Amino acid sequence: MGLTFFKNTLFLTLFVCFSCGSQNKEKVESIESEEISMDDVIYVNDKIVIGANRFSEYHKLLKGKKVGVVANQTSMLEDIADEEYQTVPQLTLHMEFHLVDHLIKSGITVKKVFAPEHGFRGTADAGEHVKDGVDSKTRVPLISLYGSNKKPSQEQLKGIDVVVFDIQDVGARFYTYISTLHYVMEACAEAGIPVIVLDRPNPNGRYIDGPILEPENQSFVGMHPIPVVHGMTIGEYAQMINGEGWLKDKIKCKLTVVEMQNYTHETPYALPIKPSPNLPNDQAINLYPSLCFFEGTFINAGRGTDMQFQVFGAPSLPASKYTFEYTPQSNEGAKDPKFKGQLCHGKDLRKEPRLSKINLEWLIDAYNANGKKKDFFNSFFVKLAGTKKLQQQIEQGLSAEEIRNSWKEGLESFKEIRKKYILYD
Repeated sequence: MGLTFFKNTLFLTLFVCFSCGSQNKEKVESIESEEISMDDVIYVNDKIVIGANRFSEYHKLLKGKKVGVVANQTSMLEDIADEEYQTVPQLTLHMEFHLVDHLIKSGITVKKVFAPEHGFRGTADAGEHVKDGVDSKTRVPLISLYGSNKKPSQEQLKGIDVVVFDIQDVGARFYTYISTLHYVMEACAEAGIPVIVLDRPNPNGRYIDGPILEPENQSFVGMHPIPVVHGMTIGEYAQMINGEGWLKDKIKCKLTVVEMQNYTHETPYALPIKPSPNLPNDQAINLYPSLCFFEGTFINAGRGTDMQFQVFGAPSLPASKYTFEYTPQSNEGAKDPKFKGQLCHGKDLRKEPRLSKINLEWLIDAYNANGKKKDFFNSFFVKLAGTKKLQQQIEQGLSAEEIRNSWKEGLESFKEIRKKYILYD
């Protein structure tokens, strides 16, 4: 019954805990404050405890070490109360501490921060080059793991004893944080540096779907033979990378996963902070595995609006069928979106029911509605799909059900492999 917040703010949290007495009844601390309502109450006995908040599990591994941290704007502590203190009712003034700030405050030596796509503060466009620099708050050196430097060099890792990885993923193969995870593990394995992954929920963790990536279509938006939606947390996925021998020369990384508490793959979870500029809310995150295919077409998927990955459209789609209209403009995360300044006819999916599988109908319908079908797909589509077959199937006129049936064998094989690495029900 824990609350989550899709914003980065200061707020008050009242922790309500079970008493240690024989009656084992809930006790609510009585307070007089106009600043706190019952909407702020969290029942921490069943609240998800993310890996980053399990301080006693990883502080001991970092004390006296020179630490590198792979982090971005999502690397926040959800509350400042460790699980060891959850039996004591308390009123806590809560600030969303960043992991890097927390480690430094705790006396741990953070030597470098490695930032993935979108940068340390998460404001860069998709695909935009992010420069190295220095964090203005902590003065810790920042090293970009995007652009030409996707894998930490041995020189960049020099002097580091252990690397902590703490980034919120969204459970889609083409979301590049798992590619960054691969390269970090590989570089650390080559340098003999252990990696600690602080696990976080997968907001799309309750289903597995999509075509399996074929080796010839490997790229930074798809590095491993997995489906589009893999149904694993970042910690589980790290174990799969190691266990399946996917690192270069099948080298193994010395890996520790700090597991969550009170989490299952069926547990609903609303991300407290948007994981990247163009995934602004839970609806966008849920629709992302379905709508990201449009990135490999001429269709705009909401970039340049405040409805990213919740709408799609183009000026040439027929207004009689696609009655929703919007005009993309430059904004955070999309400085030059498709059809900037042009009226797009499309579909509004903001009130669409929550998906538990990839929706192909929107893609197929848009393809069929486009007058110039030969101009619909671009070369990026195959990289996103991980196979040439999906484009071919759509061009051949196969239905969504027929396409989905072609995925079954690959998905069943993947599910068997996945079982070896699952940490949660």
